[in-house]
Amino acid sequence: MSQVIKISPVTRVEGHLEVELTLDAVGGQLQVVDAKTSSPVFRGFENILAGRDPRDATHYTQRVCGVCPIAHAMASSLVLENAFRVAPANNGRIMRNLVLGANFLQSHILHFYHLAAPDYINTAGVLDLSPWNPRFTAPDMVTGATAATLVGHYVKALEIRRKAHQMGAIFGGRLPAAANFVPGGSSQQVTAAAVTQFAALLTEIRTFVDTVFLPDVMAVSDLFPEFSAIGGGCGNLLAFGVFDLNAAGTSKLLGRGRYTNGASGTVDTTRIKEYVAHSWYTPGSGNLNPAAGVTQPQYNKADAYSWIKAPRYEDTVHEVGPLARMWINGDYRVGISVMDRLAARALEAKKIGDAMVGWLKELVPGGPVYTDSATPVTATGVGLTEAARGALGHWLQVSGSTISRYQIITPTAWNASPRDDQGQLGAMEQALVGTPVRDSAQPLEVLRVIHSFDPCLSCSVHLVRPGRQDGQTITAGLVTTGAA
Repeated sequence: MSQVIKISPVTRVEGHLEVELTLDAVGGQLQVVDAKTSSPVFRGFENILAGRDPRDATHYTQRVCGVCPIAHAMASSLVLENAFRVAPANNGRIMRNLVLGANFLQSHILHFYHLAAPDYINTAGVLDLSPWNPRFTAPDMVTGATAATLVGHYVKALEIRRKAHQMGAIFGGRLPAAANFVPGGSSQQVTAAAVTQFAALLTEIRTFVDTVFLPDVMAVSDLFPEFSAIGGGCGNLLAFGVFDLNAAGTSKLLGRGRYTNGASGTVDTTRIKEYVAHSWYTPGSGNLNPAAGVTQPQYNKADAYSWIKAPRYEDTVHEVGPLARMWINGDYRVGISVMDRLAARALEAKKIGDAMVGWLKELVPGGPVYTDSATPVTATGVGLTEAARGALGHWLQVSGSTISRYQIITPTAWNASPRDDQGQLGAMEQALVGTPVRDSAQPLEVLRVIHSFDPCLSCSVHLVRPGRQDGQTITAGLVTTGAA
């Protein structure tokens, strides 16, 4: 007999992700045979931006998400530079990279210690208080001295994350939302004192990555080898690239590309479409490239179950994130699974931290930080970059010197999308199918798959409709919705 369960909301993710799973016995093992990932709240930022000065986008879009605002600052700066036909001054470009790098470091550390690691640690007798209680438990969870060590590192990671924010604020002016990102570079000046202060914090954070973060991730990977064969999903990977190494953006620390059906390929944004057959948007909002995108809500639409659209590259489902970036750039190609996502994220943190040392040395104190430009009467632009969670794109149209169209495709839209018009499950949905479940009342294996993607629903949605759904009260934790 199949069983349908709902996790609503999924905890330890940014936002209000809901997951509906159908479980059944396959070869004598209970496992996920169908999955629906749902975002129950509406974004609407594209509509908020319409009619505004294009330069407002850099500040408004940072409020899309409090975890990765710097990626939106970067994407909006790039889309404005593309539309305004201006290149950033080198000092400005480098400072933006450093602030974004600080955001990546804090996010990767946050993900492992505070969002994913609790899935593997039984803290009974170590931490018998909130947020560690109540908790799911499983026989394979780490206990004893190893658990106590990881909990200690969990606490230390809170301090390191704070210092990463402090580091980014040196050039960003403040964090989480930075004030210095502008089309043409940065509004912050470079001083020798700022460089020295940034370098000291970077050294401490890199030491934590090398001596604590990386060893802990590898230790968890060794303790849970079965999760190197769970959560593979679609097997296709996509990256827009990030950290421009020159003003033209033709060289990047992590380059653009994709891995589709076992072969490497390039990225052409005209081949991206968003579908809405199973999303709460009007039919006219779907089957469109984001350059011509429309965001018109239609709640309670038949067969829809999410506020996330379904972006596809050449009508093919792709996963985005650290694993995609590291795979496409040849830095990590062990496999595609839960543990591979954790390992690639930690290794990427080291790569970015090490690169930031060199970028600091390229800054010229007192040098120009900004290239001026005028707002065009009409223009179009595309700004592609990466958030910590994956590929991020902003598309802009300017008419009468104001924004007439603005579209955003976030990493979680790629990963946590619903089915598309062809019925293809999204990347996370595909990764969940086939996941073995020991105890349907405590589906910890499912959470390990979900958390490996580090989904961020706030990047996709921004209004909640509280109340009831399908006759069930929406509550935190696990809700059994029926059996067939």
